[in-house]
Amino acid sequence: MSENIEPIVNRVAQSKLITFDLEDYYPDGKRVLFDIADWLYEGIILKEKEFRASAEAHDWSQYQDSYVALYCSTDAIIPGWAYMFLAAKLASYAKLTVQGNLEALETSLYQSVLESLDLSPFKDKPVIVKGCSKKPVPSNAYLLITQRLQPIARSVMYGEACSSVPLFKRK
Repeated sequence: MSENIEPIVNRVAQSKLITFDLEDYYPDGKRVLFDIADWLYEGIILKEKEFRASAEAHDWSQYQDSYVALYCSTDAIIPGWAYMFLAAKLASYAKLTVQGNLEALETSLYQSVLESLDLSPFKDKPVIVKGCSKKPVPSNAYLLITQRLQPIARSVMYGEACSSVPLFKRK
């Protein structure tokens, strides 16, 4: 065996790259997809009196500390006030209520978290936004963090340190 064998060096571990993992900022809490189609006449017509009666009879406390997405699974035309009315009912219980699907809910949650996040530790640093996650991180969260990091970081990449895709590098 030769005595001139170079030791294996982990250049990734020695690099100054900072990993930003969106999964670390995932807001804990129950997510609920609330379909209002069940409260519509034949699933497509909103009759105000019956709709309000269904809302009054509903147990809203089951959404305590939950994140709720209000949507309609049918092609019904729902007036804006209906979603507003349900949001008012949920206000005392849910942490957040949005109109849309679960991805819209996750996007809204991440927008709130990322807009209030102190990014000063990333100033003038090379940052890699981790690409894989086990939690449902919405695609829009990646766009939001890229927009927030670009004016601060020296460079922004996507993926893993061993195989990243460059997105931005300050000149």
